[in-house]
Amino acid sequence: MSPNTTAAAEPANTPVFRIPSMDCAAEEGEIRHALTNIPGLRSLNFQLGARTLTIDAPAESIPAALEAIRKAGFKVLPISEATDHDDHGHEGHDHSHGHEHHYAHAAFALPEGLPRYAVALALAFGAEAVSYLAPVGLPWSALGMILAALAIALAGFSTYVKGLAALRNLRLNINALMTVAVTGAFLIGQWPEAAMVMALYAIAELIEARSVDRARNAVKGLLDMTPEMAEVRQADGSWQQSLVKTLAIGTVIRVKPGARVPLDGTILSGTTAVDQSPVTGESIPVDKVAGDPVFAGTINTTGCFEMQVTSAANATLLSRIIHAVEQAQGSRAPTQQFVDRFAALYTPAVFALALAVCLLSPWLLHWTWMQAIYKALVLLVIACPCALVISTPVTVVSGLAAAARRGILIKGGVHLENARKIKAIALDKTGTITQGKPRLVATEILATEYSEAQVRQWAADLSGHSDHPVSLAIASGLGLPVDGALQAFTALPGRGVQATKNGLAILLSNHRLIEDRGICSPEIEARLAVHEALGRTVTLLATQTQVLAIFAVADTIKESSREALAQLHALGVTSVMLTGDNLATARTIAKLAGIDDARGNLLPEDKLAAIEQLQAQYGFVAMTGDGINDAPALARSDIGFAMGGAGTDTAMEAADVVIMNDDLRRIPQAIHLSRRVQSILWQNISLTLGIKAVFLVLALFNGATMWMAVFADMGASLLVVFNGLRVLRSAPDKP
Repeated sequence: MSPNTTAAAEPANTPVFRIPSMDCAAEEGEIRHALTNIPGLRSLNFQLGARTLTIDAPAESIPAALEAIRKAGFKVLPISEATDHDDHGHEGHDHSHGHEHHYAHAAFALPEGLPRYAVALALAFGAEAVSYLAPVGLPWSALGMILAALAIALAGFSTYVKGLAALRNLRLNINALMTVAVTGAFLIGQWPEAAMVMALYAIAELIEARSVDRARNAVKGLLDMTPEMAEVRQADGSWQQSLVKTLAIGTVIRVKPGARVPLDGTILSGTTAVDQSPVTGESIPVDKVAGDPVFAGTINTTGCFEMQVTSAANATLLSRIIHAVEQAQGSRAPTQQFVDRFAALYTPAVFALALAVCLLSPWLLHWTWMQAIYKALVLLVIACPCALVISTPVTVVSGLAAAARRGILIKGGVHLENARKIKAIALDKTGTITQGKPRLVATEILATEYSEAQVRQWAADLSGHSDHPVSLAIASGLGLPVDGALQAFTALPGRGVQATKNGLAILLSNHRLIEDRGICSPEIEARLAVHEALGRTVTLLATQTQVLAIFAVADTIKESSREALAQLHALGVTSVMLTGDNLATARTIAKLAGIDDARGNLLPEDKLAAIEQLQAQYGFVAMTGDGINDAPALARSDIGFAMGGAGTDTAMEAADVVIMNDDLRRIPQAIHLSRRVQSILWQNISLTLGIKAVFLVLALFNGATMWMAVFADMGASLLVVFNGLRVLRSAPDKP
């Protein structure tokens, strides 16, 4: 039977294997084909992010499956052995996959296999030099062949293994073409060309490969968000530190100010403000009182509280986010390399043409058999995929470098190529469209018997004595020195603060307390409604009898966001806001920023579902965010953009593109750059195939010799290199 892609419900004892060199969908396809005829195979679950394969098959079929994978040219290890011997390398490419705290620090780090390939390239140049400059004779020819053989061995061993496996299975893929082309060039005496082709191919593959292990490290970063220990109430009322993973539902724990909440639960006693932005994306900490829920990984910013655990460590909201990230990464289908797709047609055609020349030309054109074999090998050299292979990475790497100069770090050429396809983009609100920090945006002084300066000073004194984030925003916005001469300062949990100044009782509170005190008038209600409609958090300064002033705090829109959205619309991209804030706030911000659609009250799994719905509606969809709550959606989208300056490590690891300066205008620039890169890619491909077609015709009619074949291939390579480098001269700020 043909194995399924994934198993919906795998048995607990289903074996999992690590395949170090499984990077992309092309290699997944090779492995899937190799396992087609394994008896009893029920399903295959590929996780490209972790380079693992789960094989659901009878125990007696597993050895045959592993042997088939090895025959296809892939190393395979049981997951325990892979964990023990994981060298973070890549068989055949030797990429470095170590976890970095910040992607920017490792975006262009020296790849692990590059020194070896650089040596191979140097040896290939040495072989070329010996061929063209050294005197004719056996010692020099032997030296050149040794240099070429060493270059091929250093750069192309894994390619040869996979190519020979493909030929044994009658699959003419790019590895098979490389194997035959290099071997053919060597056999007809063009060993310098063979060495150069293999070295350049290996470097091209190294450049193009992606660091898929970062998804696994992102999940590890999520786990680090919850503390390992928690204060647990004992039967005698005392408190004792216990491991979080051992705590059962119903356990009572205590969370102090500044600490992270270890598990999901419900507050039993105490009041506080909890920063929920890591999980829900809310921009302003939420006041919490007895009976309110709290989530694992959120931050207790003010008061101490006791809570009762409602979810085990493996069932919290945060653990569901982790699961969603893993599933989203696993469900991604990376675009195959263009050369691999093209080789499905190009390679068989080249083989068929060379074989036809070899077998038919003696009968049809009356060539000798030696002439026919020579012509066939000339065709293989002309058809060598060197120029085709390097045409993509040279252009793409130029595009990646041009993007990096603008603060856009793109994790692989496939994302740069695909950015041009974006039809719709989903955007998180907090920290992406907005600044991500509450600010005082409006002040209304209502009192007439007190001076404006006096009212402002009272507000500064009260807010300056509070550690609530909204109060801190008011104090910062007023910018006045705080007078310490307050009497009877009292915090009103979940409502505000009050104190006495020069015998006058004043309070700084929310709307609800003002209503409870009976000093809220229809005029004030109308004023508050205006601010609340704009998505602002409103705080009032009042005495026992009247409201003195209104202060509105909000997360403000970045000036660059409006311009970026206008540029996206000009490119034909639809914009949709996905946020954990309430729907009214979301719609207000969307209207002010120029966003087409807005959706609020979304948890991480809701954002993930929204991305899937948008993909069904528009096709190719991008996601932009900066929080851990955005990570599942970033991973599931066709291209994920993370805000690097304020973004979390997890969001940046899950994303495909990192915007280092948090400027949304870099996204339309990336799309424009992608379109330019795609244009040059097609120019290079057309140029390469055109040159090869001309020389193929010349070769068939005695118009091309071996040196002309080499010149055609290397000349085409140089042309596509110089054309690809033009991307570096792209206008830096063109939207």
